[in-house]
Amino acid sequence: MSSSALTFSSVTKKIVMSLMGLFLIIFLLVHLTVNLFLLFDPTRELFNVAAHFMATNPVLKIMEISLFAGFIIHILFGLILQIQNWLARPKRYKVEGYSHTSFFSKFMIHTGIVILIFLVLHLLDFYFKLKFGDVPNMIIHGHEYPDMGLVVIEKFSITSFIIIYIIALIILGFHLHHAFQSAFQSLGLNHTKYTPVIKALGTIYSIVVALGFIIIPLYIYFY
Repeated sequence: MSSSALTFSSVTKKIVMSLMGLFLIIFLLVHLTVNLFLLFDPTRELFNVAAHFMATNPVLKIMEISLFAGFIIHILFGLILQIQNWLARPKRYKVEGYSHTSFFSKFMIHTGIVILIFLVLHLLDFYFKLKFGDVPNMIIHGHEYPDMGLVVIEKFSITSFIIIYIIALIILGFHLHHAFQSAFQSLGLNHTKYTPVIKALGTIYSIVVALGFIIIPLYIYFY
C-alpha cells in the first residue's frame, strides 16, 4: 500500500475518491449506451464500430488510461478509508445512528470488493480478449472490425454466466445508490435544498444503470 496515500488526510482521500467515483459514474453511462446498440441493431455493426472507435481513438485511449487510474485510486482510497474507520472504532456503538446502520453505507466496502472481483473477470472476458485474444472479424462498409458483438452474444448465451452477471449488476446498483449521493456530500454539496434532489437522482441513476445492463443479456438470451 502506497505510503503517500496513507499520508493524505481523510478529507483529501474522500474528495479524491469522490471525484474518481463521479468519473466512473459517467463512464458507466457511456458503456451502457454502447452496449444498448446490440438491442437496436441485430447486425452488430453499430456496436462493433462504436467499440472499435472507443478502443482506437487517441483521445479515448488517454481517457482509458485515466479510467484505469480512476479505478485503482477509487479502490485504494476506499480500502484505506475503511481500514482507518475500523481502526478508529474498534468497538461498535451501543446505539448506532442511521449513518452506521444504513444498508447502503454499511456494506459499501463489501459490495465494492464483489464489484472489483466482477470487474477483473469482466476484463478477462472482454477487454483482454479484444487486446490479446482471438476475436473474429467482420467487414463493415469495406473495413474490417473485431466482432466483439459476437463475443458478447456468445457469452450471454451461457446461463451460468448470465446469472452471475445479473447478481453482480444488482450489487453494483446497491453500491451506486449510496456512492452517487456520498460523492456529492464529500465534495461539500450537502444542503437541505439540494440533498433530496441528489438522493433522488442517485436512486434513478442506480436503477437505470443496473437495469439497463441487466436487460441486455436477458434480451439476447431469450430473443
